[in-house]
Amino acid sequence: MEERLQKLIAAAGLCSRRAAEARIAAGRVTVNGVTASLGQCADPALDTILVDGVPLARRAQPRYLMLNKPRGYVCTLSDEQGRPTVAELVADCGVRVVPVGRLDLDSEGLLLLTNDGAWMQRILHPRYEIDKTYHVLVAGDVRGAAERLASVTALDGEAIRPARVETLRLGRETAELSVTIHEGKNRQIRRMCTSVGLHVKRLRRVQEHNLLLGTLPPGAWRDLTAEELRGFEIQ
Repeated sequence: MEERLQKLIAAAGLCSRRAAEARIAAGRVTVNGVTASLGQCADPALDTILVDGVPLARRAQPRYLMLNKPRGYVCTLSDEQGRPTVAELVADCGVRVVPVGRLDLDSEGLLLLTNDGAWMQRILHPRYEIDKTYHVLVAGDVRGAAERLASVTALDGEAIRPARVETLRLGRETAELSVTIHEGKNRQIRRMCTSVGLHVKRLRRVQEHNLLLGTLPPGAWRDLTAEELRGFEIQ
C-alpha cells in the first residue's frame, strides 16, 4: 500500500516525520533510483526506497515501553542545551521510540514511550481524561495541605478539574501527598502547590490509568505486557 515517504521513513524508526521531510527536500531519498520529492508516495513492498544510499528498513514492530524517569532528564530525543534525555535511557530497546506526554526536568517516575503514533495520539487526546497519580513531597504549612490542594479549581484564570488528594504522610514541616489529576496541564501540580503556599521538594508519577510504576528502578525501562496493553485500551 502506498504511503507518503516521510511517514514510511518515520515508521521505519529512522527519524521523525519532520526530519524525514528535511531529508527528502535535501535530495537524500530516492525511489527506484530517482530522487524523491516532498509529498511523494511509495509502496515499500514494491518500490526500492533508499535514504542516504541505504535501503529503508521494514516498518518497525510496535513497541510500548515504561520508563522510570530519573530527575534531571528532559523528555525529548535531543536537547539543544546538552542536557541528558530520556532517549539515552532507552537507546538499547532497538527501535526509535518517543515520549507519550512528558515529565518536566525535575520530576520523575512513570513515563511511556512508543513508536506507535496512533496509539500515542489516542492517549494524549483530551477527551479520554486518563488519570495520572503522583506522589508529591511538599514543604511549608502542611496542615490541611490535602484539602487546600483539592480545592484548587483554577490556575492563572483557567478552570481545571479538582484533583483527588490523599495524605500519605504528615510531618511537622513536610507532607507526602497522593495527587491524581486528569488534564495534565503544563507543570500543573507544581503550580497548584504554589497557589496554596506549598513548595514541591519531590514529584514522582507512580500510576497512569491501570499502569503502575511498581518497583522499576530509576533509569530502567521495560516493555508493557499484553495484559497491561489490554487494560490500557482506549475506546
